[in-house]
Amino acid sequence: MRSTSLRLRVTLSVTTVLTVVVAALMVVIYALFNDQMVRENASIIADRVQVARKLEKRALSAYELYGKLAMGSVLVQITEPDGTTIGPGLDRAAPVPAPQAFTTSDGTTITVFADAWAKPEAELRSLLIVAGLGAILVTAVMLVFTARFALKPLTTMANLARSTANGDRGRRLRPHRRDTELGRTAAAFDDMLDALEGAEARSRMSEERTRQFVADAAHELRTPIAGVQAVAESMLQHSPDTDLAERDRMLLLLVRESRRGGRLVNDLLSLARIDAGLDLRRQSVQLRSLAEVEADRIRVLAPNMVVEVRGAPVEVTGDAQRLTQVLANLMNNARQATREHGRIIAELDIVDQYVHLLVTDDGPGVPEEDRNRIFDRLVRLDEARARTSGGSGLGLAIARGICRAHGGDLRCESPRELTGAAFRIVLPLSTNPA
Repeated sequence: MRSTSLRLRVTLSVTTVLTVVVAALMVVIYALFNDQMVRENASIIADRVQVARKLEKRALSAYELYGKLAMGSVLVQITEPDGTTIGPGLDRAAPVPAPQAFTTSDGTTITVFADAWAKPEAELRSLLIVAGLGAILVTAVMLVFTARFALKPLTTMANLARSTANGDRGRRLRPHRRDTELGRTAAAFDDMLDALEGAEARSRMSEERTRQFVADAAHELRTPIAGVQAVAESMLQHSPDTDLAERDRMLLLLVRESRRGGRLVNDLLSLARIDAGLDLRRQSVQLRSLAEVEADRIRVLAPNMVVEVRGAPVEVTGDAQRLTQVLANLMNNARQATREHGRIIAELDIVDQYVHLLVTDDGPGVPEEDRNRIFDRLVRLDEARARTSGGSGLGLAIARGICRAHGGDLRCESPRELTGAAFRIVLPLSTNPA
């Protein structure tokens, strides 16, 4: 982009336009004045000829006749019968209008013509040139000073941009009117600053969340790794004749802690894939069938628990394995929350081209103030129970990420029928039902 002085460009542009306008105006005025002079001279010549015809009857001498006929820029030449000439020669006659002549009864010739040496149009031309150049010069000088005032809003924008770059955040132009060129520019400038500062704030928050997540993940991994290390060292310190029951107990602890660490690592990998964009194997999926399979699994794990699946069969387009992972997470959470004699209901419904699957239980529920926070990473509302069951605090974050990757969502709501937690899966209805 060319970055010449805007003040200079405005001054030169306005001066150039003014020069063209003044020059055109001078040409027009000069042409009109010249035409008017020709018309006036023609009128005067015709009038002088009429006067001469009337004076013919008065028997005036040639000198008296010349004195009455000559006036201003109109000249008269009188030629007597004997060849005597009174008045200037025709070499002073202007080309326009054409001279007029007539001969009196005594043979005297009277010629009336415009004076070619009288040039008021030349004086007018000089006056127009001087006045025009003066006006252009005065305008150019005034523009140098007035342009500074006219371009003050741009100077304000430049100062604001410079102060923002130096770290002075929060200042805005806030134009009084947004329907003018400068108003729209200033509003766009403010919007840009808002967007940049918003992006910067989001970036800082994202970095802070990333640092916190890394710290929390490291803390979570430290526990199973420390457990594996402690059990391994204990086994090394025991003698070969250690009781088999004790050895089996240590091996069981080793397996449990390693599984716990492996589960956490797998969840971290799943979150990384979600953040990078899941590669979904989309196909038509019977969501009720998936819910029935998970319900049967819970009935096997907890025979005394009542698990119901309600609603008509519906199809969604998605990855069956990933959707099963979401349902398994919600069902497992509900089973752990309700213990052995609880009740779980999975109810399907269709609302505005979306399939809703509501999973509720009769456990202790989720406090209203925690219903959004529960989807944050490494968040456990019941720390002791989550650690006992091996939960990493990432399951709900992964489940919501999978739902959103399918174009839907996962929300925690107030329960309608039971008294515990209620999680609603929302997925787009399949566009190609079987």
